[in-house]
This record gives sequence, C-alpha cells and structure tokens, in this order.
Amino acid sequence: MTGAIGLMSGTSLDGIDIAYIETDGEARIRRGPRAFTPYSEEERALLRAALEDAASLIGSAAARMERPGRLAEAEAMLNARHVAAVKAFLISRPMAGKTIGLIGFHGQTVLHRPESGLTVQLGDGAALARALNLPVAYDFRQADVASGGEGAPLVPIYHQALARAAGLAQPLLVINIGGVANITYIDGDAELIACDCGPGNALIDDLMRERQGIAMDKDGAAAAQGRVDDERLADLLAHPFFQVRPPKSLDRNAFSRAPLEGLGTEDAAATLTAFTASGIASVLPFLPRMPQRAIVCGGGARNPTLMAMLRDKLGCPVESADSLGWSVDAMEAQAFAYLAVRCRAHLPITFPLTTGVKKPLAGGVIAEPAVATSG
Repeated sequence: MTGAIGLMSGTSLDGIDIAYIETDGEARIRRGPRAFTPYSEEERALLRAALEDAASLIGSAAARMERPGRLAEAEAMLNARHVAAVKAFLISRPMAGKTIGLIGFHGQTVLHRPESGLTVQLGDGAALARALNLPVAYDFRQADVASGGEGAPLVPIYHQALARAAGLAQPLLVINIGGVANITYIDGDAELIACDCGPGNALIDDLMRERQGIAMDKDGAAAAQGRVDDERLADLLAHPFFQVRPPKSLDRNAFSRAPLEGLGTEDAAATLTAFTASGIASVLPFLPRMPQRAIVCGGGARNPTLMAMLRDKLGCPVESADSLGWSVDAMEAQAFAYLAVRCRAHLPITFPLTTGVKKPLAGGVIAEPAVATSG
C-alpha cells in the first residue's frame, strides 16, 4: 500500500480539492483526510482569462507546452497555490504515522479538443515535485489523446474499485457533476463504459456570475423559483454531441447559452439545470442495461433542484456519494491519488470504452524531486 495525496482543480474553477488515500492501485483503498482550498475571485478571474487565451493554442504550441498570454501567469499561480495547499494540508490534518510516497497532480484543464489531438492542463509537475520534495505524477491525459483516445474521463477505474469494495448491486451509474458532467457505468466484470455527457455546473455558474455577481446557484434556489422553457431546452439538446455514442468528451466551453437570451434569471437557471439533467439522461439509450441505482458526486450533488430533476429523468434511485460513506467533494482528488499509484506501477488508467483508446493504456508522467526537469 502506498500513501498518496491527490490534487484536483476542476472546470468549475472553485478551488483545489486535496485528499490522502492508501492504496495498491487496484482493489485495496483506505481513504484518509481531505480538504478544500478555495480560489479568490481574482484567481478565478485569472483562470477564466486563461481559458480564453487557451483557445488560441494549436497542436504544435500545445505539444511544446507553450503558455502565451495569461496562461503563464495562471500556471505560476496554480503551482504556488497547490504548493501552499499541500503544505497547509500536512500541517492541519491528522497525518501522524502516515507516509506520503507520491502526489497525483491533475492541474487545470484549459483546453480539451481530442478530435484535434489537443488537451492542455496548466501545472508544472516537475516544479511541484521540487517545491514539495516529493515525487509527483502528472500529465495524465496526454498519452491517451496521443493514442487516439478522448483523454477523459479518467476517474472510472477508481469508481469501479470503490463499487467493488462496497459490494454494490449492479448495473450501477456513478455520475460526477463538476463543470462538465460525466458518467461511469459499472456492471460486474463487464468492460467499463464511461463518457462526458454534457454540461455540469459550468453554464449555471457562468449565468449566475454574469446576472447576479455570485459564484453559483446555491442549493439550486434560483432554478427552483424558475420554469423550464421546453422549447429553448430542446434547442440546447439539439447539439450533435448528444447523438454520439460513448466514449466521448467535452471542453468546458462546448455549449453556448445563446438560446437563453431574453429569459429571466430564474427561468434561465431552471432551463440550464434541466439541460444538465437531460444531458446525463441522454446516455441511457447507449447503455447495455438500465442502471439499478445512480450515485452522484461533485458539486452538483449539493443542488437539490438538480438532484430532483435527475430522479425524474433517470427512472432509478439517485443518491449522493456521501450516503455511501464516499465523498461528494473529494472523489476526484482521491481518484488522482489512486491514478498516481497506478501510473507508478504502469497499470492502465484508460480503456477502450472509457476514452476510445484502442487498448488499455497506462498514462501519466512521474517527476522525481531530485531529478525533476521541465515538462
């Protein structure tokens, strides 16, 4: 068993999730302390600016890890914040007797266009290794995309390990709702199926920031006061992405809110919340069997309006990951600790029906602190 820390900064741009686990990278998992470090509004603004500047990257620039415009500033901020977050975590959390052998560092995705061979995560894993004097596994998506895969989602193998350890009835759907929503379909020894399935919280968050100057629709309160505009929802769901069979993946900014122009904030929030739920439900016709239950993690699990819409659309029991003793908030951070251990052991992290890669593929790069080099 290896003690590992996982670091996740997601497309919701809210902050850094940190989690410690002990694992063999396969069936054995012992979950430990976790924490969250929020970004300031200034830091979120810088990340949003980096997302805009990343749109100008082309294949050769991405391959050379170029950081034009505000990308370099955003990457420096991310590294500094991750270093500070890990140091604070080690001081403030009960880590007595625990050995940290590895850090799994996701970085911040600012561009994801696998159809063009592009996926860009800000974050210098080698610099992080030097700053923390610990080996760091990072750059988890690049090998998959270079081999023709979607590069996302990466967490399904961890979902499967948790489900097997818990002995849950299957088929089972694990839904992660961050900035983008994705699913993992688990059915015994059958091959894992996974995909991004549509917008998560990103469109709703952007709406609330622009309309009311707040970070999110807390507890789905605005959506609960609004009415879903069925015609505009149909326009949103007409996007060709929803007709594509899994595996498939998305960039955070793949969808436009233009069809909602003219709607009041509450109705727009309700319609976007229904869009997220409908996008998740759109995967059901592509699955071999209907799931017996659905488990939700990520920020969307804390939105009662969204959870109610999911129960209505999925036709099976829908529950929060917290209800199983898992973690709504730390799931992805735990997963990147798990993936880091798999990376070191050269175990596969992506699979034909999770990313579309031709065969199970190991991924990630290990930076050792004593010999870490850039890139």
